[in-house]
Amino acid sequence: MKHILYIISFLLSLTVFSQEDKVLVITDSTVADNWMILGMDWRFQKGDNILWANPEFDDSTWNEFSSNNLNLIDGKNVIADRGEIVWLRKRIMADQSLNDALVLNIFQEGASEIYLDGKLIHQLGNVSSNKDKVIYHNPFSQVLHLPLELGKEQILAVRFVNAQYKYPIYYHHNGLIRIYISSLRNVNSTDVVKNKRVAFFEQYVNSYYISLGLAILMFIIFLSFFIFFPKEKINGYFSASLLFLILFTLGVLSIYDNTGTYFWLTFYYDTCILISSLILLFCFYKILEQPIDLVFKAISFLCFSTIGCYFLYDPEQLGPIWTIFYCAGIIRLSLKSWNKNKVASFLFLSTSCINLVFWTLMICWYMGLVDQRIDKFIPFSFMLVPVVLAIYLGYAFGKRSQDLRLNLNRVQELSKEKESILSLQKDTLEQLVKERTLELKQSLDDLKATQSQLIQSEKMASLGELTAGIAHEIQNPLNFVNNFSEVNKELLEELEEEIDNGNYDEVKALAKDVSANEDKIIFHGKRADGIVKGMLQHSRSSTGQKEMTDINGLSDEYLRLAYHGLRAKDKSFNATLNTDFDDSISKLNIVAQDMGRVILNLITNAFYVVKKKKEENPKGYEPTVSVSTEKLGNMVLIKVSDNGNGVPKEVLDKIFQPFFTTKPSGEGTGLGLSLSYDIVKVHGGELTVETKQGEGTTFTISLPMK
Repeated sequence: MKHILYIISFLLSLTVFSQEDKVLVITDSTVADNWMILGMDWRFQKGDNILWANPEFDDSTWNEFSSNNLNLIDGKNVIADRGEIVWLRKRIMADQSLNDALVLNIFQEGASEIYLDGKLIHQLGNVSSNKDKVIYHNPFSQVLHLPLELGKEQILAVRFVNAQYKYPIYYHHNGLIRIYISSLRNVNSTDVVKNKRVAFFEQYVNSYYISLGLAILMFIIFLSFFIFFPKEKINGYFSASLLFLILFTLGVLSIYDNTGTYFWLTFYYDTCILISSLILLFCFYKILEQPIDLVFKAISFLCFSTIGCYFLYDPEQLGPIWTIFYCAGIIRLSLKSWNKNKVASFLFLSTSCINLVFWTLMICWYMGLVDQRIDKFIPFSFMLVPVVLAIYLGYAFGKRSQDLRLNLNRVQELSKEKESILSLQKDTLEQLVKERTLELKQSLDDLKATQSQLIQSEKMASLGELTAGIAHEIQNPLNFVNNFSEVNKELLEELEEEIDNGNYDEVKALAKDVSANEDKIIFHGKRADGIVKGMLQHSRSSTGQKEMTDINGLSDEYLRLAYHGLRAKDKSFNATLNTDFDDSISKLNIVAQDMGRVILNLITNAFYVVKKKKEENPKGYEPTVSVSTEKLGNMVLIKVSDNGNGVPKEVLDKIFQPFFTTKPSGEGTGLGLSLSYDIVKVHGGELTVETKQGEGTTFTISLPMK
């Protein structure tokens, strides 16, 4: 029993001795010019009991561990999983040598309460066993007061809830808490080496503010250029890139003021910088006049794939990897365009090489292969490419301005040289203009006279087409006149005989026959007179006087005259004549002479084409010309159709042009359809054509009823 008591006493003495050895003593030399991390000799217990904050509580049964990242006992495996609470306790004492206040700086992935000797001195978020009530708070940019008493051993207790982000799933910190301690004097120091927790952070933030101001300035300048010169689209593209760069910088700056969960902020600003860089790459393609190729599409695909992978992998590590591909793409593009634009290629090539080296070093720093912190240059790295691009656009604008100024000087010099030549030539030119004006006036008068002659020639040509038909038409009434005159002569001789015989009844009968024959002679004489008058009317100039005209009778008359005229020239020619006149059509108020010429011209052309087709196909083809009238709404349609070869498509648009004809030389003036078109237009109508190759053509005259 006595031996057992000795052993217990020995173990108790060892325990007390070990506990005394594990008290962290803070001296002036350890914190005056340095941030010291509290990572050694902690005790922990998973669970939650507020009594564990009391200094009298015996934590000797708790597990011990040492780690810079509290809650991570071996740098990977956590003490408390997400949503679980863990208590951490540590013995600490401020040395008498301290002559300055002590401060804490805490980086955590969760929420915590800091106790000193059982007294709550800092509440960082809301610690709760209910996951929904946990309020995440990461005061990494704040300095917290630590009121240690000099020369007194005290208990520093931390009540911590693991609340690492739900997204992204990659997050490697896994709910850590890291505690730094330093002096207030060091906190106020501007030395970024000694005071890296505050001074370095301030310098880092200030660098982003400088970048933000520069980006906003360039955005305003180049957006103004684009607004005033919208054709210079490269300024618009560059402004869009700068806008995303501004949004990125604002996101980075806002994250340092946000002590809550900031994954979405990280996702937002990392996405903005990738899109900004992609638009910059598009600008390089436009400036270097290179088509969008497979490399650009591949880099774009990698860009959006990287954004999607932010939920799986750390954006701070994915971004530099994508940037290496991005810089390589610019280097390739610059080398490819070296011969086209050496200045732009050199600027973009050198800038991309610098960025490529920097981001390669950043990846090495993330992997622990480089000790020197180079992340403070990140803001300037982001601004390097836009600044160089802005410099080049300014250079290009200045060069264009200089070229324009030189060209303007050349133009002014040439203008001075040619002013004298122009003044000398002015008088000569004026004299030539006067002479040419007189010549043109004379030519115009001659042209008008020639035009009148051609129009009269066209009229006479159509009259020539009618001559034989008119002769045929006149011959019929003349035959009737001659026949009835001879009959009357015989009847008069019989009449004399019957008078001598005193047969007065027979005399009266013979007298009636003579009178009836005289009526027929008068009828056919008037008919011949009408034909002659129509011929004279057709041959002389139109008075332009409109009169009520039977359009059906006019169409029928000119159809018969044109056909008989052609038959008189060629007895072997025969054709089928079809008429379909709408009897409901009343008389139209038209210039009969002019409209008759139009109908005659269309009918004559129809007979011409069917005659030509008959000559080409003597067997199996029956020439047919049709004339019809139709009332359609408030319009009257006069259609002249043939079953000829049709009008070729290549000349269809030209048939109404003056002097255009498909007839052989000497067979047409080329004015018939042109004059017909003008006459119909004067009447407020329209002349159209429908044709099918090898089947025939239909000309339609549309005239208003009123």
